[in-house]
Amino acid sequence: MLIKKRVSHEIAENSVTPENIYLNRRSILKSFGIVTASGLAMPSQAGFLDNLLGGSASEVPQAPRKPLEYRPDKPTDLSLTPEPKVINHNNFYEFGTSKTDPAENSQHLKTEPWTLTIEGEVENPGVVDVWELMQQSNLEERIYRMRCVEAWSMVIPWLGLELNTLLKKFKPTSRAKYVAFETLYDPKQMPGQRSRHFGGGIAYPYVEGLRIDEAMHPLTILAVGLYGKTLPTQNGAPVRLVVPWKYGFKGIKSIVKIRLTEKQPPTSWNLLAPHEYGFYANVNPEVDHPRWSQASERFIGEGGPFSSTRQKTLMFNGYAEQVASLYSGMDLKKYY
Repeated sequence: MLIKKRVSHEIAENSVTPENIYLNRRSILKSFGIVTASGLAMPSQAGFLDNLLGGSASEVPQAPRKPLEYRPDKPTDLSLTPEPKVINHNNFYEFGTSKTDPAENSQHLKTEPWTLTIEGEVENPGVVDVWELMQQSNLEERIYRMRCVEAWSMVIPWLGLELNTLLKKFKPTSRAKYVAFETLYDPKQMPGQRSRHFGGGIAYPYVEGLRIDEAMHPLTILAVGLYGKTLPTQNGAPVRLVVPWKYGFKGIKSIVKIRLTEKQPPTSWNLLAPHEYGFYANVNPEVDHPRWSQASERFIGEGGPFSSTRQKTLMFNGYAEQVASLYSGMDLKKYY
């Protein structure tokens, strides 16, 4: 069980979550389930791809977004963003560039079956059945401050597991310096992938990357739920990355592949606009986006649909105490 202590990165209460939302927190089951190349039997890659591209997957019922096991013994004094705003204000360009497009256009995404391939610089490459992972893993609730590059922020209760827990099962080699991620590529289900105009100009599939020490940091999680429910499709179902000290575009959604590499991998936004989006994407109020300041942010909280509170941007999004040592000696204006 994760024991919550108030630390320096927590924000002050200025928009308390309604009780019914807070009491809806859940967790899943226990013991870590993995299917690897040298372990248990796994579905064939060909069959899996056929399912994703519209074959027999249409015969598999969509998994319900049911409540998970209630855990009433984990209090928090963080001010959470209300759930309706979290699930209706999203960036997920595979479903359109408007903040409301993902909720409107993603509801037919088939998320079961879904497997996650782990490959590259690992001793034991293999495949994880994501739904087995959700049913059999000992997940934790992590309440994280989240910051988008457009200068708005939220505080969200995620359900997930530390990424390092998964990667260690596959035994990274000494050559593993980076971790690359890839989103599902399926233009039939993801309309933003059919057109660069509708999809924000990105060359799909969406790719992202971390340095190995960032990926192995205990704050970095693979999230499979929020607010006590399995992830909605617009929030990256069935599995997404959450790195709370980085800008939101690092939170790659609907992941199908993780590859450990010796060289720094490409990332979608850096490929599209390298003068605006660096590889690291650390929240740094001293480094402005070329088109706007990053010195302050609008925290989306209680109130009307667009209710927000303007507040100062914190270095590393308020997680400096935990992660600043990862970048000791680096020029954070050069490596932005």
